[in-house]
Amino acid sequence: MKIVYVCLCGLYMDGWGYQDNLLAKYHVRLGHEVTVITSNWVYSHEGEYIRTDKTEETDRNGVKIRRIPIKGNHNFTYKIKRYIGLYEKLEEEKPDLIFLHSSQFLDAKQIAKYAKKHPGIKIYVDNHCDYSNSATNWLSKNILHRILWRRSAKLLEPYTEKFYGVLPARVDFMRELYGIREDKLALLVMGADDEKVEEAAHEEVKENIRQKLSVKKEDFLIVTGGKIDHAKKQTLLLMDAVQQMHRENVKLVVFGSIVDDLRDEVLKRCTKDGRIQYIGWLNSDDTYPYFAAADLVVFPGRHSVMWEQVVAQGIPMICKYWDGTTHVDLGGNVHFLYEDSTEEIVRELTAVMDDPEIYGKMQDVARTKGMQEFSYREIAKRAIGENRI
Repeated sequence: MKIVYVCLCGLYMDGWGYQDNLLAKYHVRLGHEVTVITSNWVYSHEGEYIRTDKTEETDRNGVKIRRIPIKGNHNFTYKIKRYIGLYEKLEEEKPDLIFLHSSQFLDAKQIAKYAKKHPGIKIYVDNHCDYSNSATNWLSKNILHRILWRRSAKLLEPYTEKFYGVLPARVDFMRELYGIREDKLALLVMGADDEKVEEAAHEEVKENIRQKLSVKKEDFLIVTGGKIDHAKKQTLLLMDAVQQMHRENVKLVVFGSIVDDLRDEVLKRCTKDGRIQYIGWLNSDDTYPYFAAADLVVFPGRHSVMWEQVVAQGIPMICKYWDGTTHVDLGGNVHFLYEDSTEEIVRELTAVMDDPEIYGKMQDVARTKGMQEFSYREIAKRAIGENRI
């Protein structure tokens, strides 16, 4: 089958580990022909938006990438933009199925126009917006989403098989703000790269990571990661909790980028307590062996895609409770934090570490159910209506 992804609400970069990359990868693995239509803006090695002269390339997974320019003089960061050549590229590619990574772009009407002309085509749309990252003020909620992006979604609705929220909260968002029909809404979870999970699960890989970190076999290793900013400042609370526990066999490893005004706070805690290490930023592929080496992964702040990755790797997890994100709990593999407090983190860590029955259940559920539910190979099948759970 010929599948065309339309990724015009964000960047598509070869080697990234986001949902659009991994779905495309596993659709190729499953024998489909995959093309991505995306912007001609990319990230430089310095992390800046730049234009690329490349109009067509094939990435490492065999996915064809076709890049189109933004109409006018807007740069990529400008939210409300139009593109040149989207409809023409669709006519050239002649897809059997179009998968839209988000519908929040003006040229959604070009997709609707193409679907009307080609009535046999299947369309799927996913959504990464919820009330924690979008519609956070009156203008955004009532003008941008309730009028502009609702219009885009409603134009697509007659031709779309399913509108997927990648979290339960993101299904609710489409229902409430876009008015999508209930029978067209579904949950399509994010997940983990099966190949990376399998590679990281080898005992020698885990042993090498623990040796690199100077963590003994008998130590209890806690890992946390992701961007440390004012929206995820709770990482500092986790570091304080480990300090307060005064257990020599407890080790904490922290990775991720840090905003400038919190860097000293993080490094000060590492200097004060040798059981805590900050190892800097890791690319998405490198996170797998560090999580695999952990006895427990803790995310005390806002949701990130790493939650689903950790579940897929079969590792017990403690994370912050957010309404609409409890799908990562498959029956006991996850414990939730309800307060932003060091004391609560200490209580939860102590309960998990001191009760072999509790920890054993977390391990058992994570190992037996995690990969099955959060495997991108399986998610890729569900995404296009195959083997739907």
